[in-house]
Amino acid sequence: MKDELQIVNSEAQLICLVTAIEASSCAATNQTCICRDEALQVNATICIATSCTLKESLVIKNATETSCGVPVRSKTAMYNTISTTFGVLSGFVVLLRIASKFLTHAEWGWDDLAVGLTLATGIPTSVLVPHGLTSNGLGRDIWTVTPKEITEFLHVFYASEVLYFAQVALLKLALLFFFIRIFPARTLKRVIQGTIVFDLCFGIAFVFAALFQCNPVSFYWKNWDGEHTGTCVNSNVLAWSNAGISIALDAWMLAIPISQLAGLQLHWKKKLGVSLMFIVGTFITIISIVRLQSLVHFSNSQNPTWDNLAVGVWSSIEINVGIICVCLPNLRLLLLRMFPKVFGSTRNANNQYYTNGSVSNPNKMMNASQAKGDGIMYSRSYTVRHSSRPLEGDEAELIEMKGFDPPQVISRVSNSSAHSKIDNDE
Repeated sequence: MKDELQIVNSEAQLICLVTAIEASSCAATNQTCICRDEALQVNATICIATSCTLKESLVIKNATETSCGVPVRSKTAMYNTISTTFGVLSGFVVLLRIASKFLTHAEWGWDDLAVGLTLATGIPTSVLVPHGLTSNGLGRDIWTVTPKEITEFLHVFYASEVLYFAQVALLKLALLFFFIRIFPARTLKRVIQGTIVFDLCFGIAFVFAALFQCNPVSFYWKNWDGEHTGTCVNSNVLAWSNAGISIALDAWMLAIPISQLAGLQLHWKKKLGVSLMFIVGTFITIISIVRLQSLVHFSNSQNPTWDNLAVGVWSSIEINVGIICVCLPNLRLLLLRMFPKVFGSTRNANNQYYTNGSVSNPNKMMNASQAKGDGIMYSRSYTVRHSSRPLEGDEAELIEMKGFDPPQVISRVSNSSAHSKIDNDE
């Protein structure tokens, strides 16, 4: 195939090359100068692009770079390593989440289902990376890839884009369902429920938009060669709008727990720990913002197999880190159960304080002071009743979580009565 194209286009290539050389300072016999003159190469490439088909231009580009000894670039191994590492890590964290549920006998919720669905849609992505994307050219220059591989690459990239839009929405659902369990306030629950509805609409809309962005659908992976007819929406608009709405929604969802921390009845150390746990979630937003830079040339690239590598890398990191962040509360609970001395809470110290406090032992306070001999006898007695205050839902879920023995907060004095009697003996 390549040899045939080179023979057919040798005349067109020669004309373009001669024209470019004449416009440069290089001699026709100086191959080193011709190969190093960037302006000459650009002029020759433009000429070839207008005189030949895209497939023919790619073959000529590959032959030219080979004759000039240009090294073949490849980052396929790097992408495979990143995708596999983060995919295995997020899968392991989900397994730990499941283990914590069984060990602590915690209730299963909608957030668990959302995490499971996110992982389920992530597994095909992890499989497609080495067996569909990088194997068909992602991470290499497009002129080093065969036309068949380019078509297959775009086909798999299309499927990955649809899966990514679904994963983004599912990941947010997992966090929102977690919020709705731990924050009992009715008004706040309505806000979270409204956010859930918005996220569902957001996810469904973009999944369908990605599925049917071209007419016919197959035009997505066939239109690159200019030999097929069809229409597509602007892929850049689709990708940028999804990323922008996703980042705005992340910021809104981060504000929900942060706004409630001040009202939680927690020790400041616990409150700090909870704050840090949620702030870690901002890392997902940061990754999403960094990913925006990779979308600049998303649909306008002349070298998509190379330029879209960054999109794939950051998308993989974003989803897998998001899964890990959503599972952090369950991981903390599992660590509490497995290593209570290392990751234990401050409740022992608090209980010790209330046990050894001045009001903790009523027997010591029911002493009578009596004068000896003639004089005034004065006695006073106290009745102190202790009661346990049940943990509020938000504190139980955020700090100890269901299934783990909650700390008992003892009120110092819940009910007291006192009486005094004075007897005077003259």
